[in-house]
Amino acid sequence: MSSKKTLFDKVWDSHVVQHIENGPDVLFIDRHMVHEVTSPVAFLGLKNRGINVLHPEKTFATADHNTPTINQHLPVEDPLSANQLKALEENAAAHGISYWGLGHEKNGIVHVVGPEYGITQPGATIVCGDSHTSTHGAFGAIAFGIGTSEVEMVLATQCIMQAKPKSMRINVEGSLSKGVTPKDVALYIISQLTTSGATGYFVEYAGQVFRDMTMEGRMTVCNLSIEMGARGGMIAPDTKTFEYVKGREFSPKSATLEKATAYWETLYTDEGAEFDKEITFNAADIEPMITYGTNPGMGIGITNDIPTADAVEGGEATYKKSLQYMNFNEGDSMMGKAIDFVFLGSCTNGRIEDFRAFTSIVKGRKKADNVTAWLVPGSHQVEAAIKEEGLLAILHESGFELREPGCSACLAMNDDKIPAGKYAVSTSNRNFEGRQGPGSRTLLASPLVAAAAAVTGKVTDPRKLMVIETV
Repeated sequence: MSSKKTLFDKVWDSHVVQHIENGPDVLFIDRHMVHEVTSPVAFLGLKNRGINVLHPEKTFATADHNTPTINQHLPVEDPLSANQLKALEENAAAHGISYWGLGHEKNGIVHVVGPEYGITQPGATIVCGDSHTSTHGAFGAIAFGIGTSEVEMVLATQCIMQAKPKSMRINVEGSLSKGVTPKDVALYIISQLTTSGATGYFVEYAGQVFRDMTMEGRMTVCNLSIEMGARGGMIAPDTKTFEYVKGREFSPKSATLEKATAYWETLYTDEGAEFDKEITFNAADIEPMITYGTNPGMGIGITNDIPTADAVEGGEATYKKSLQYMNFNEGDSMMGKAIDFVFLGSCTNGRIEDFRAFTSIVKGRKKADNVTAWLVPGSHQVEAAIKEEGLLAILHESGFELREPGCSACLAMNDDKIPAGKYAVSTSNRNFEGRQGPGSRTLLASPLVAAAAAVTGKVTDPRKLMVIETV
C-alpha cells in the first residue's frame, strides 16, 4: 500500500478510535454542532437511558431553522417552532452546553457562526444533524451531516460509527470570468456530475480556482457538496485559512496556536497520493448559473436554453414532470423569465461577501415593483458588518429591507414561505418541489444573479449590470 496519503486520509485516519473488520470505523468527533430540529429526540434518548452528554465543551448549540426573521424580540407564534426552540434551550441548560438562542449576540445559522467564532478548525472532525455541515470542509476539516440517532450517539460518546467513504478529487483550473462566483462553480460542477455523481465519495476540491477563492467562497462550494451526493467536501488549508481562524474566540491562542498551525501545515494531499476518482474542469467554461428544474443538478449557464429531454440523463417522464411543476418548456430561454421573490441568505450565501456582491449590483438602482425581496444575514456578526460597511444605507436607498438572522426561506420551516406558483430566485441550496413553501418554484443562483433579478423583475445576466471594476 502506498505511503502517500490524501488530505481526507490524513484527517480521517488520525481520528479512528477503532477499526471494525469488515465494518465501520469508530471515529472521534472534535466538534458537535446542534440546532433545534434534529436534537430534541436525541436528547430524549439520553434522558430515557439516564446518560449525560460526555463532552459538553465540544458541543455547541444555536437556534436557526425555526427562528423568525422579523420581530425576534417577540414570542415565536408557531407552536411547533416555539416548542423546538424551547426544547433546545432546556436541553442545553441541562447538559451545560453553550447555547446561542434568539436574542443572543452569537445567534445565527449553525454553519455561519461555527467558522465566525473559530469553532471550525483545520484537521477537525465536525458533525451536525444537518446535511449542509459539509460547509466546514472549507477549512480542511472532515465535516458531514448526521441523523437523529447519530446525534444521540455523539452526544453520549463523542464518537460515531462510519464506513470510510471513497475519495474523489475535483480540480478546476484557470481563472473565473467576470461575474462568475463560487456559487456558480458549485452549481456548474453539480450540473456536470448530476445530483448522484459523487455518491459514496468524500470530495477534495483542488486547482487554481479554489486556491484563489476567499474562505467564504470556499465555504459556499463545500456547502453544496451534498447536492451532488457526496458525503462531504474539503479544501486543503493554506495561509488564507490560518489567517481566517487566528484570533477568533474558540481558536487556539499563543503557543497552542503555533503548535496547531504546525500541524495544520501538514494537511495537504501528498504528491502521488491516489484518489478513487478524479475529474478536472476548465474555469473558462463556467458562466453565471441558474437552475430551471426541481433538483440542484438541473442547472445551466444563464445564457443557455433549457435542455430537451433527450439531452439529459434520467427518465424522460421524470424530467418532463419537473418542467411541468416549474411551468417551463424544453428549449425555453431562462433569460427574461419573470420572477416574484428574491431570497439572499442561508448557510450557502448568507455571509458578508454575499451581501457585498448583491449590493454592488443594486447600488444606484431600484428594486423592481413586482419583486418581494428577503435579505437575511446568516448571523448577527454579518448583520453588524452590513451596517458598519455602509451596505444597509445603499440597500435602503434601492428599496430593500434587511431581516434578522436565520435560515429563513431556505426551507420554509419558519414564516418565510414562498407562495404556491410563485418564482423565487434563491441563493440557497435546494430547489426541490415545495422546498421554499408548498407549490413554490425555486431558481437557485448566485448573489449577483439574485441582485440582477431583484432590480429587473426577471432573470437577467448580472454581467450586463456590472461596472467595469466589479470582479
